[in-house]
Amino acid sequence: MPPPLPQRRVALLTLGCARNEVDSEELAGRLTADGWALAAADDADVLVVNTCGFVEAAKKDSVDTLLAAADTGKKVVAVGCLAERYGAELAASLPEADAVLGFDSYAEIGNRLDDVLAGRPLTPHQPQDRRTLLPISPVDRGAAAPEVAIPGHAWGPRSPRRRLADSPVAPLKLASGCDRRCTFCAIPSFRGSFVSRPAADVLAEAHWLAGQGVRELVLVSENSTSYGKDLGDLRLLEALLPELAAVPGVVRVRVSYLQPAELRPSLLAAIAGTAGVAAYFDLSFQHASEPVLRRMRRFGSTDRFLRMLADVRAIRPDAGARSNVIVGFPGESKADVAELERFLTGARLDAVGVFGYSDEDGTEAAGYDRKVRRDVIGRRVERLTRLAEELTAQRAEDRIGDTVEVLIETVDPAGAEGRAEHQAPEVDGSTTVHGGAGLHPGDLVQALVTGTEGVDLVAEFGTVLSPAGKPVARAGAH
Repeated sequence: MPPPLPQRRVALLTLGCARNEVDSEELAGRLTADGWALAAADDADVLVVNTCGFVEAAKKDSVDTLLAAADTGKKVVAVGCLAERYGAELAASLPEADAVLGFDSYAEIGNRLDDVLAGRPLTPHQPQDRRTLLPISPVDRGAAAPEVAIPGHAWGPRSPRRRLADSPVAPLKLASGCDRRCTFCAIPSFRGSFVSRPAADVLAEAHWLAGQGVRELVLVSENSTSYGKDLGDLRLLEALLPELAAVPGVVRVRVSYLQPAELRPSLLAAIAGTAGVAAYFDLSFQHASEPVLRRMRRFGSTDRFLRMLADVRAIRPDAGARSNVIVGFPGESKADVAELERFLTGARLDAVGVFGYSDEDGTEAAGYDRKVRRDVIGRRVERLTRLAEELTAQRAEDRIGDTVEVLIETVDPAGAEGRAEHQAPEVDGSTTVHGGAGLHPGDLVQALVTGTEGVDLVAEFGTVLSPAGKPVARAGAH
């Protein structure tokens, strides 16, 4: 009998959004099922870089990471959005990468990495407009691996997954793709049309994540407000949220990526008023001037957006709200910028990301005239960023004296750090809790806000809460 083959080792490097995090964990599940061992980058035979291809800065970061990986002398494989979007073009311009794989390669990722390790050449991925294709991107979940139980994996008929971190917070994918046609956005062309995951699959994965120690589920997609529309039930998310919040071990469910034009009253009420669901609204406003929004092929206005936020706060005055805005869109005038400033001043958002417009390949807006000069865009970004920082710092100060529920993520001698209900991982601020000796990651605590540092809160420990929201005794906590 021939000796067993040495175990192959792979490291996954993830860039971009929480949706990519889920994709990487699904790749990890497939690879370990195929006999690959997950390893640190220094110990791996192959480095798989899950790239982001959303905006210029993200593309540059992805290319820089691929080049740095190649400098290690190890085999390097590009996957993810940049690889899907540019395929053969990326392979030609980046010969340092041993392979550029599109989403359709994910189902056989182990075999493809075997090819790379053996030096067998792979034909670079040829991009297509995925809006015209089925099954869905990044991979047909219905054709995923068979139902077998493997320790450390979530195996089901649709989605294998292995966690790559031990955080008490984890993303949970609701859907893939997007049916909207915003003129500045290329995502639908390489992520495909919107397809919801069946609610039973989402719920099953939530139970698995809870069994892995996850306490907060962050629901992610390109547009969570569309969830269920392709399944014949546009209110499916409203029904699913209480079920997710009731999963044993889960203390908080957070919904991200909400489209303002689709935020119906029933969903608004479900997010703001369901026990165990964070009263948190990640609303993609992008702008507030009606002329700019129409050119973006989006809908709304300053007054409509402010009314929406007022409706949220009528149910939960302490609700969190964040958004991103784009400045310098073709045709944007000084009056449009002033209208955006009026909106931000009235909105009292907890976090705002300000981005300067840049043309994206294949988008309608790339062909628009009346382009705003780069230096003007730069000045507008700087001006709006300063305003956003002032306003969000004021909003944080408004919370001084409030009692907040904080999910502890890290603990060190200086104190415990986590996220209050209005703070999402990575994109928003955090809360430092003092006086809670004996706390552990995953604890949900009540704490009194005593100060701020920008958008970050400083709070004094009060008590540990059970999943049902009741105080519990904790030895060593005081």
